[in-house]
Amino acid sequence: MITNERIEAYINSLDAELPEYLRAIEKEALLGHVPIVKKPTRSLLRFLLHLHQPKQVLEIGTAVGFSSLFMSEYLPNGGRITTIEKMPGRIDEARRNIKEAGKENKITLLPGDAAVILEELSKKRASFDMIFMDAAKGQYPSFFIPVMDMLPEGGLLVSDNVLQDGDIVESRYAVTRRNRTIHCRMRDYLYTLTHTDGLDTVVLPLGDGVALSTRLKGKGR
Repeated sequence: MITNERIEAYINSLDAELPEYLRAIEKEALLGHVPIVKKPTRSLLRFLLHLHQPKQVLEIGTAVGFSSLFMSEYLPNGGRITTIEKMPGRIDEARRNIKEAGKENKITLLPGDAAVILEELSKKRASFDMIFMDAAKGQYPSFFIPVMDMLPEGGLLVSDNVLQDGDIVESRYAVTRRNRTIHCRMRDYLYTLTHTDGLDTVVLPLGDGVALSTRLKGKGR
């Protein structure tokens, strides 16, 4: 927990309830220990979707489809989400959840390795008004170049779970050995986000840490 637990609990109590079908998916995911987007981040995503009104959204890391379905509730008319997942079990569950929610006309699931799919999309010169990165944290740096290729001027990149429960501020020797590679890569990723010309980034201690980056106008791809 990065922020004060009492404050976060109070803020969460103010948020609107999820639709019934999303509550059911959330409950099943939590019981199965499947990571889904945290409540503070959901509130931020909803606000950003209302504010930016993106027509094309790319999500990297579908899991069971919860966040795609959540975002689909706040898309503008004609808006679409393309989402990527590589784990077969989760692909099947996500497809089922998307179908049962009747959102197949809004959400396209691309199965496979995100690194490969992102390269393919980049080569096709795909463009997304908003990109939500919520995949394996150690892979964020390798996704950066193709993601930037697909982010137009004014586009928004949302990177979730960037503060690693606060461990990001620790020395690499203060984190467990198995987490040191991810710790180093995430630090590199955050430095890249905040020091890339033409990209303006703010890092928020919300949920498990969220970085918001926008492509400055006049400095597009």
